[in-house]
Amino acid sequence: MIKIAHIHVWDQLNKGDVGIVLAVQDILRNAFGNVEIVDLPVETLKKANKDIIELINSQDILVIGGGGIFYRYFLPFDKKVIDSIKIPIIIFGVGYIREVGSRKLYPEEKESIVYLCRKASLIGVRDYYTKNFLTANGLKKETVDVIGDPAVFLREDEPENFKMGEALKIGLNLNYSGWLGFGRWQEEIIFSYRRTAEWFIENYNAEIYYLLHHPGEKNILHELRIPKMKIVDLPICEQKYVYRRLDLIIGMMLHSCVIAFGAETPAVNIAYDIRNKSFAKFINSPELVVSLNKLKDDALLERALSVFKNRDFYIKKFQNRKKKIEKKYQKFIEKKKELINQL
Repeated sequence: MIKIAHIHVWDQLNKGDVGIVLAVQDILRNAFGNVEIVDLPVETLKKANKDIIELINSQDILVIGGGGIFYRYFLPFDKKVIDSIKIPIIIFGVGYIREVGSRKLYPEEKESIVYLCRKASLIGVRDYYTKNFLTANGLKKETVDVIGDPAVFLREDEPENFKMGEALKIGLNLNYSGWLGFGRWQEEIIFSYRRTAEWFIENYNAEIYYLLHHPGEKNILHELRIPKMKIVDLPICEQKYVYRRLDLIIGMMLHSCVIAFGAETPAVNIAYDIRNKSFAKFINSPELVVSLNKLKDDALLERALSVFKNRDFYIKKFQNRKKKIEKKYQKFIEKKKELINQL
């Protein structure tokens, strides 16, 4: 049996964060079979007592990630904590986050990220943006593998007693719970979402599904004023089942788009964060992104119509890209196995 300490984001309210953890741990179990996993919050890297350090060092390996671990809310990491970790460290599918309008990282925050990465035996990041950030701050390119977001491979569970109609189905998601910049763009976001939904209702008699990723989003839904909109609030693996059965998704939360991609459902991505653009670039579909400053110009509706009309093309494109990402994961897992065999 392999004993794994797993440090990850601990937000149980955010479906994306929950999905990342489930996906990572499923990948580990599928790769290594009999494993025992100890869960630890990412805050462990900022502050950990002697008992926690002993617990970590009693395991075989430490896996950090995936998700937006390189984020100002979690920084700086404590170099003393990092130095106290004696087992191999694997950074797995992590990302660097900088939202629109947010400050740059302070030097000590950047330094702590680099310090952690230099201690790691393997580094796998979710996008080229994160790799570029790391290499710009001193890491060698050959030490950083771009493997993609683990949530792409989140398992899919069929929900009980959840029925969907036969009409065209459009999914929506907003990022209202965690992004402080929403208020600045609220009028444009709400208008463009409502206008796009109304167009599909008027022209296709579409059913509109709101894909809840955080309970805080409920506080803004009344502003959409979309008639008969159905709220989907299921465990994330069941939510993915719904994603696969939609015809088009318009998402803001990064993992609404990641899971849409994993479910092979075309999705337009509202870029409130550079990571949204980076994910679209990683799946070779930068045209799926709509910038916030374009929303007033009907850019969302136009992009949604374009993607909808070409949805068969995107479904096939997503399928092919997923196969290539899976190969990246297999290659990275082989490196993990080699590392563990050396223990």
